[in-house]
Amino acid sequence: EVRPGVAVMLRALNEALGRSAALWVKESSARNLRHRDFLAPRAALRAAFPGGQVPADVLELVASLCGAGVLAVQGVQQTPAGLEVRLQRPEAFWRLLLCSAPGPAPAQAPCVVLHCPALRGPAALRPRHLRPLLLADHLAQLLRAQGVHVRLVPALAEEGRRDVLRQLRVDWPAGPAGPDLADAVSALKRALARAPCAAGCGQGPGAAALPADVICKVQLKGFMEQQGLVGYDPNLDVLLVTEGKLWSVAELQQAALQCTVSTPAALQAPCLPDGSCCSIVHVVSCEEEFQQQQLDLLWRILDPGPHTALQKYLVCGPVKVTNPSSPIGADQYLQLRKRQMYEASVMKYGELAQDEAWTEVIDTLTAAAIRFEMLSTAHRSQITLDLQDNSISTKGTKSGAFVMYNCARLATLFDTFQQAVEQGTYPPLPPPSELNFSCLREEGEWLLLFNYLLPFPEVLQQAAQLSAPTKGIRITANTEAVCKFLIQLSMDFSSYYNRVHILGEPFPHLFEQMFARLRLLAAVRDVFHSALGTLHLPPLSQI
Repeated sequence: EVRPGVAVMLRALNEALGRSAALWVKESSARNLRHRDFLAPRAALRAAFPGGQVPADVLELVASLCGAGVLAVQGVQQTPAGLEVRLQRPEAFWRLLLCSAPGPAPAQAPCVVLHCPALRGPAALRPRHLRPLLLADHLAQLLRAQGVHVRLVPALAEEGRRDVLRQLRVDWPAGPAGPDLADAVSALKRALARAPCAAGCGQGPGAAALPADVICKVQLKGFMEQQGLVGYDPNLDVLLVTEGKLWSVAELQQAALQCTVSTPAALQAPCLPDGSCCSIVHVVSCEEEFQQQQLDLLWRILDPGPHTALQKYLVCGPVKVTNPSSPIGADQYLQLRKRQMYEASVMKYGELAQDEAWTEVIDTLTAAAIRFEMLSTAHRSQITLDLQDNSISTKGTKSGAFVMYNCARLATLFDTFQQAVEQGTYPPLPPPSELNFSCLREEGEWLLLFNYLLPFPEVLQQAAQLSAPTKGIRITANTEAVCKFLIQLSMDFSSYYNRVHILGEPFPHLFEQMFARLRLLAAVRDVFHSALGTLHLPPLSQI
């Protein structure tokens, strides 16, 4: 059976009205969901029907809605707000909670190279470098979930950076450069000597006037004008080419070629789930974009292959640090957040045991706090890091710690239930096909199903879409969507869990509702785990 989804429902509702335009909206607030699940607003109806009055035969079509992935309608009525639809909720619970997980990724999947220039160079990592790094790591997971092969560059060589990345649970390739890369650099040097826009190469005219570490200089502005390239910084002019720049280009070139070998259609449009054709994405901070555009153009000059024309930029806004006593490194920032998380946890739970289990909990909470701090804002916007001692809390509802706390509450619930089963207090949880979901009538239960279980696959799909403009080199992504989804899910789950007693008295007449609720919350737990997996955050079993 096709899994029900929001997009499928909206398409079916629009078709029932005989309109291609999007007239319907999905409700999400608890207040509106008490009365309806979908609404075609009155203003939209006025534009579609004379006087805004929907004919009776059209109402009948909406009421009898059916099809693959379409949820059955319980009632349709026209009100002052518009045309309201309420679904058959027990049937919706049944279909979504019995639905199997999505199938495996297609065998012939596209490939994307995600390049994070922040990891290059000898300079120490700063908090502003962590934003594009964590964004690239998260985007890689989102793309993989959609069946896209992802290659991450550059490979990490410095042990100190690897340690910071390990603590943040970033899964990034590491290792020294191989002989293939050295051969690629040699080939680029030969191409550079032949390039018409290069000057001073080798022993040619102007070579003596260049600094010792410069191989030659390249005229970027003239190349841009000749190729008609748009979207690049107008201040790009002359680039002094060094050995290091050629190694950076060679590593990108190798990654693109490996993509082509592993998936021959990867660098041919369309290549991504949304149909866009950007296979090489530079995930950069706004401070790094200019330097990366220099390397981009150098690569285009030295390698006119089709892959160099597929370079796009995912640009992160600035990271402002409030009141730093001195410039702070990424490792110092991480240790500061870890100390703050430990102190906040002591305030909430009392003195913590100094054992390996609690160390792992604090480490995970710290990684979650930093990831949500960096990723819950749209990547184009500025973020501000408050380093004051009271800036991290386990109580705030907008934090990674709050999300992890609620995930741990679910783990504790199911551990408690399993222990009760082993002690003979409750019978084992029956399979979903034997449960009666019509007893799920609490408004928080429908909120969890309709706002989170139903749209979750589409949230992941939309977060992985790279929206390219009609021209230029910048793209955008809705990577903040997963963090926002988890924060809102945590708030609604917490409200429900505080209000409703799940594990009741061990009386047989209460088991039916308890089992239905447990099955719903098992599905909510799976959503938590899957979403946190895109952030490389393991679910906590205790907190």
